[in-house]
Amino acid sequence: MRPNLPLSAALLAATLSLLPIAAQAAPHARPKITGISHLAVYTSDPAATDHYYAQIIGAAKQPDPEDPKGVRYAVSATQFVDVLPLPANAGVSSVNRLDHTAWNTDNAEAMRLYLADKGWKTPAKVTRNSDGSKSFRVLDPEQNVVEFVQPAANAKAPEATKAIGHHIIHLGIMVHSREAEDKFYSELLGFRPYWFGGMTETKLDWVSQQTPDSHDWLEYMLTSGTVNMGTGAGIPAGMTQQSLGVLDHLSIGVPSVPEAYKKLAAENRLTGRTDKSAKIGRDGKYQFNLYDPDGIRLELMEFHATEKPCCSPFTADDPAE
Repeated sequence: MRPNLPLSAALLAATLSLLPIAAQAAPHARPKITGISHLAVYTSDPAATDHYYAQIIGAAKQPDPEDPKGVRYAVSATQFVDVLPLPANAGVSSVNRLDHTAWNTDNAEAMRLYLADKGWKTPAKVTRNSDGSKSFRVLDPEQNVVEFVQPAANAKAPEATKAIGHHIIHLGIMVHSREAEDKFYSELLGFRPYWFGGMTETKLDWVSQQTPDSHDWLEYMLTSGTVNMGTGAGIPAGMTQQSLGVLDHLSIGVPSVPEAYKKLAAENRLTGRTDKSAKIGRDGKYQFNLYDPDGIRLELMEFHATEKPCCSPFTADDPAE
């Protein structure tokens, strides 16, 4: 039986006995978000899509550790495009070809616990994939699927010697409300401003925000240029597959877009739908657009601007090769 203690000693003992409980109840810190993992897209023609990503883009074809029906096209040890078969229930009228965006983190379980602490709906546990990676998925405020991936500790660079580039520097998604999405990406995840602009000086079309622990960024695509985006979530009525594919996109960084264009042309890799030539975008960076067979845009972009950007200055360092 525990002996009687003076009041002060009893209070101290009681306080100490509660410390483990308090420690367990402490909120979890946000782990690092170390950059882009991948963009997952649907294909209605696997053979044509395979030719596009493996031969034209030059990515390394790999099995998909998360879905045996999928195929990965890797440009580096931790970045790739994930291609999934078009769902059987999609229907001929479906224009969506985006399954999810994905971001690398140094600790998937810690990220899951952090989001749960903040009241975000999360799965009960992370998934351990066959390649040793760990991952889980949530929905952003506009119901876009977002995945967090902790890469395998032994992840190795793929045999992708023909890849036109080896760094996916940004992903873009259709966004209805900047304010709604900021509550998740900026306030909760810590994404920080990089650049914003529009087709004109007075219209906001694009908002770019870098991850908190890398220079990769997410681009809010606020308008299609053809329909009124409105508010809320989902694909607006009247949105075409081609227009949506322009919004939902990925970008591979290259030192020189004109040189990359020349290489693709010389190797007869400019088949299918592409821009007619390289151009300088509103952000002052050279770019060149290619499109996969289902219309998802892949934007080759230089790491650094060659002209002064419109609308706003860059407010963070550029990504690098």
